[in-house]
Amino acid sequence: MKQKIFIYLFVFTILLVLFQYINAKRVFEGMNHKLEGYKTQLSKYKDSVSILQNDILEVSHFNLSRNEDAISYFEEEGYDVSELIPFIKDELYKSNEKKGEHPIVPYASSEGRKMMVNTVKLLNHKWIIADFSDGEYWGEIFLTYEIAPDRTVTFNLVEYFLYPFD
Repeated sequence: MKQKIFIYLFVFTILLVLFQYINAKRVFEGMNHKLEGYKTQLSKYKDSVSILQNDILEVSHFNLSRNEDAISYFEEEGYDVSELIPFIKDELYKSNEKKGEHPIVPYASSEGRKMMVNTVKLLNHKWIIADFSDGEYWGEIFLTYEIAPDRTVTFNLVEYFLYPFD
């Protein structure tokens, strides 16, 4: 009788060990499969990040905050560039507040609306590109600017265009 109990326990133990082995193997293979998927995703994300970094570098090429020569120009004039860039943009945005037609945008707005400068990008220490709209018509302007010693900014319109309205 003792011998049968030991045989049953031995068979039960072997079945239990076999079950644990097969289950652990399945879990291990599942984890390896997930890990491979994560490695593939990581590789894809690294490629995407690399592409986006190249795009950012290309887009920011004409940008005052990344143009060392333009920054040096302003620093030699005694300006703090981190304060100067928002100041120039604010001066251009202030032109939106003037009564009547916009003093810089050369197009008349549609009835009951006003042309306003929306987005401003400082290209370097002399040039600005901006877009404008009245909600119905929109376009872009290319400006030059100068900063006087009394910290007043003068804008000169160089080029402009209005997108065709469909």
